[in-house]
Parts: sequence; C-alpha cells; structure tokens
Amino acid sequence: MSTEGKRRAMLRTLKIVGTVVSVALLAWGGLEVAEALRDQPGVAPSVPSAPLSELVLVTDGVLDRAWVSRTLAVPRGTSLLSLDLFQLRTRLLASGQVRAATLTKNFPSTLAVNLNERTPVARLQVADGPDDTRTLLVARDGTVFEGVNYDPKLVETLPWLAGIRLTRQGGVFQPVANMATVADLLAKAKLEAEHLYADWRSVSLEFLAKDHEIKVATRGGQLITFSTNEDYFRQLANLDAILDAAKAHPERTLRAINLAIGSQVPAAFSPASPADGAPDSPVRPAPAVPRAPLFTGFNPH
Repeated sequence: MSTEGKRRAMLRTLKIVGTVVSVALLAWGGLEVAEALRDQPGVAPSVPSAPLSELVLVTDGVLDRAWVSRTLAVPRGTSLLSLDLFQLRTRLLASGQVRAATLTKNFPSTLAVNLNERTPVARLQVADGPDDTRTLLVARDGTVFEGVNYDPKLVETLPWLAGIRLTRQGGVFQPVANMATVADLLAKAKLEAEHLYADWRSVSLEFLAKDHEIKVATRGGQLITFSTNEDYFRQLANLDAILDAAKAHPERTLRAINLAIGSQVPAAFSPASPADGAPDSPVRPAPAVPRAPLFTGFNPH
C-alpha cells in the first residue's frame, strides 16, 4: 500500500473510533441523569412563582378589572402556579356576556386575561316573582345575559323582545331561537334608517318560525310587519315612503303597515289613539291589529 493509501486508511479508522466514543459518552450521560432522577423522584425543575399580585385585562367590550376580579374570586395569597386556568375561564364564560376568554400565566405573579364580549341587540324583562322583575339583554346569537357596565342610555335605545318564551336549564336561560334573523333586521334598520329604528319600541318573534314574519311595534303606535324572505333594505325604503305619505293625512292615525306581501304595501288607518298600537307590556307578543274601517294600498314605487 502506498503512503497516501495508508494515510487515508488511518483517517477512516480514527473517524470510526471517534464516533463510537461519542455515542458511548452520550449513553453514559443519559444513564447518569436517569439514575439521578430515579434516586430523587420528588425533584422537579424549579419554576419561579409568587402569590398572584397583578391582573392584566384586555377586552373588546365594557367589562373592567373589578368585574373580572370578582368573577374569578381567587383567594388572596394564591400562587400563580397553582391557578386552574380552565376553572377560571369557566367562571368568566358563565356570565354570558363573555363569548371567549384566554387566560395566561406570566411568571412570577401576573395573570393576563383577554376577553371577547357579546354585543346586545335587544332587551327583555323577566319576572322572578310578583314584585321582582329585571331587564336582561340578548345578543345576536340569542344568548341572554345580565349586562354589566353598559351605558343606561345605550340600553334604552334597544327594542324590547316580545312573542317569545324563555326556558331555563340548570338555572340558566337558554338562547332565544332565530335571534340572528331578527338581529339582521335591527342592524340594517340602525345602519340604513336610524330615524326609523329610533321609533321602534318592541319586536315580536311570535310569527317568525311559522310565517317568516317579524312584527315591530313603534312608539308612535304603528304595527309594522316585515318578511324575512324579502330584502330588508327594500322594505325599509317602502316603510319610509309610506310614513312620509301618511303625513299628508294628519286627521287619520296610521295603524298598521304590512311590508311582507310585495310592492303593493297595504296600510291601515283608524281614528284610534296611537297608544293602542303598541304592546301593553314589552314581554308580551305584539297584539294583532284588527282591520281598520279604512284600508289603503300604497305603492312606494
């Protein structure tokens, strides 16, 4: 074998020996670590932790740190490491006002809370006793909740819900069915015709499932019927035109407008008091309006 061949052979041998030695050292180190852990089973890597001392809140709604602290109800002196985040998250979601919550431990002593809140689109009243009534809010997905920290003036602009029956399971109100359909009408009215929306006192879902109709009672005493099968914008435009036309007849009271049967919109007039056209109670279905003596068809187009 030439001198160059012998050199290459020696290098190959040294590489093989080096690889074998490295593997042996790694195996020996692993065995030593395993033996040490076996001798001290209670020893775990130390994590710096201290009693919870700071709560950081990020939310897209109106809830504040005081509400979160009360709801979490973490005992004073509890260490951050011992917190059960799943349990704390469940407490936040139980309110109904919180749609989603993310909790993060930031060691040594900070709990970060990120909330996504529901937005109310309507309100209703429930009676817990003969003299005990309270106002609850309803979100687009039908969730019913108490509503904390909302501006009272904002709540007063929300229409009442009528024609529904609330049910409880485990002490919790179940969501209002078909609420998303109603929320679409309310959102369209508020965005495109706020002057009309501002006069809406209650919205009845009594005929929604069966006839695909939503009935709105106004503060002025009218009962307006919308169809969920027709474009809301077109119906709102027809309504606006009819109300403008009715102003030419101040001697008569506009009682009912049916926007659910096409472009020829029937409207009923009567000399009755405007107050008779609205529900007696926000939580009752909007009353059916009898056919008035005078029945006129408007064509807004």
